[in-house]
Amino acid sequence: MNKTIPTLIIAAASAIPSVAAVDKNFNYHVDRFADIEILRYEVPEFDRLTLRQKKMLYYLGQAAQMGRDIIWDQNGRHNLQIRQLLENVYTGYKGDRESAEFKAFEKYLKQVWFGNGIHHHYSTDKYAPGFSQSFLEAQVNALPAYKLPLAPGETKAEMMATLMPVIFDPAVMPKRVNQDGTQDVVATSATNLYGPGVTQAEVEAFYNAIKDPSDPTPVSYGLNARVVKENGKIKEQRYHLDGLYGPAIAKIIYWLDKAKGVAENPAQEAYITKLIDYYITGDLRLFDEYSILWAEDTKSDVDFVNGFIESYGDPLGMTGSWESYVNFRNAASSKRTEIISGNAQWFEDNSPVDPRFRKPSVKGVSAKVINAAMLAGDAFPSTAIGINLPNSNWIRAQHGSKSVTIENITEAYAMASHGNGFNEEFVIDAPTRKLLDDYLYITDMLHTDLHECLGHGSGQLLPGVDGDALKENGSALEEARADLFALYYLADPKLIELGILDNPEAYKAEYYKFMMNGLMTQLNRIELGNDVEEAHMRNRQLIAKWALKHGKKQGKGGKDVVELARKGGKTYVRINDYEALRKLFGQLLGEVQRIKSEGDYKAGNELIQTYAVKIDPKLHKEVIERYSKLDIPPYRGFINPVYTPVTDAKGEITDIRISYPENYAEQMLRLSRDYSPLTK
Repeated sequence: MNKTIPTLIIAAASAIPSVAAVDKNFNYHVDRFADIEILRYEVPEFDRLTLRQKKMLYYLGQAAQMGRDIIWDQNGRHNLQIRQLLENVYTGYKGDRESAEFKAFEKYLKQVWFGNGIHHHYSTDKYAPGFSQSFLEAQVNALPAYKLPLAPGETKAEMMATLMPVIFDPAVMPKRVNQDGTQDVVATSATNLYGPGVTQAEVEAFYNAIKDPSDPTPVSYGLNARVVKENGKIKEQRYHLDGLYGPAIAKIIYWLDKAKGVAENPAQEAYITKLIDYYITGDLRLFDEYSILWAEDTKSDVDFVNGFIESYGDPLGMTGSWESYVNFRNAASSKRTEIISGNAQWFEDNSPVDPRFRKPSVKGVSAKVINAAMLAGDAFPSTAIGINLPNSNWIRAQHGSKSVTIENITEAYAMASHGNGFNEEFVIDAPTRKLLDDYLYITDMLHTDLHECLGHGSGQLLPGVDGDALKENGSALEEARADLFALYYLADPKLIELGILDNPEAYKAEYYKFMMNGLMTQLNRIELGNDVEEAHMRNRQLIAKWALKHGKKQGKGGKDVVELARKGGKTYVRINDYEALRKLFGQLLGEVQRIKSEGDYKAGNELIQTYAVKIDPKLHKEVIERYSKLDIPPYRGFINPVYTPVTDAKGEITDIRISYPENYAEQMLRLSRDYSPLTK
């Protein structure tokens, strides 16, 4: 549950990074459709890597792409069949490709590609096709028989009877992840992490029966399994070589083994070997052993994440979605995170939480800034800008964690947002806009550093507290805990002392952006009439609304610490007392840490329901109308570069070349053609 999803990064529209490696002539923009823009990202310093390191990146990139089918199937049991069907219609269409029906079909296919399935990647609501069912049926009927992605023993009529309601009926599988705690979140979620007929009560009872509360080193129960009901009994279907997703895992193992052969050092070779062993067996103890070895390797330049990692896609926050990041160290920017991680104990000791919940000894906290080289699975096309792993509480406590800030992705967002008019529309006045221009880029990066490096790794559970005790609220509260930690320390003089910031007022840029986003601008990502549902968005609204309420009359001169002010007929965020706002962040951090440390589900649920879910409909409507005039897409994602081996006469690789030859559709169709081990 530990990754930083970008806010509306357009809030940093004027804050262009002053990084020498950034090519201002690079074309970041690829495609635009619905509420999404597709970008490409640079990979700075790729040419400085040795041939061995380039081979490592290439092999890890192949392993990453081989897992693509897994996330599609995890997101919904019909997704792979629907993807094949839609792509075959798209490539074989003989009619007018400028017609309204085909253009609507093309937009839907692009949305499905982006969501790794038929549900929106952020809201998890099902996409609504803008074309008619009769149009799709006619195109399917025109396909040759060999282009029909029929399941074994299935007829075309049976396929159509199954898939047409899934695509067109709003009542069928309407939401991939339901986090409404008043409902059975398993039975009402369309995710394929649970089989038909399985209920939340059955899943909780199943895992409660096998968990040992006295085990100080528990495995991450359910991390790599689908829970199904067979003959009335609940059981796991494990993801491993001879189990679920075996054909894809076999390909992943093949490329991981190639990467192991060019590992930078024995430590890296050891944890790749352990990861392969885990993929072969599905043994979660082996995954923990791999995670420890991986977290302790701070020397390797090239690095990666590959596996069933984050549990945002599970309504109960247990099963990991398959994802992969391939990357290498950004040495210059990593000096910043190394300073932060080197002072981890000071930050923990001075945290504004009850000393019972602090770690007496912070172990193994490491952090670096990276350049992403390949994104895959749940990290593609939409990706995080920061990661802290492993997620296991006991591993982080005993062995530490590894945190990364993905700088070339953040740079791509910022460069693509330059001059879009956002600050002029939503920031209250010229002095505040100048503050953001001057300091938002660095403070935004620092917020991610602190969130990932220290926030997620801070604090401890009390003995006997189940790490899953907060249930459907666990992800949002964990993100709130990490954000609050980062916000609190952004304003600390320690950052000036450490030489990370050069102005004690700089933190105000991030405070303003965070409050503006949490109270207002992130609402552009939500349809009118809907609640806030995604974990990161709930976290931000929780913090911002809590501070808004608890800061009433608490600022200097009896003013509100934060207010929603009207100016020129529009609503703006005004912060009247930044120092008091920092104190509020510290108070809320203390309570959220208590809730996590004690496993207080009731108090956590009350916080979420009171502050994180409901939206003022009048303000919501205003935000959407103001955004519509700017024509800024609320969501962005990426396509990857293409890596091509150069070989000599003997077939030996002599170089790896990086290029950007594809548009969005071309890349997605190539991935389906070349990296679909579950659909062949």
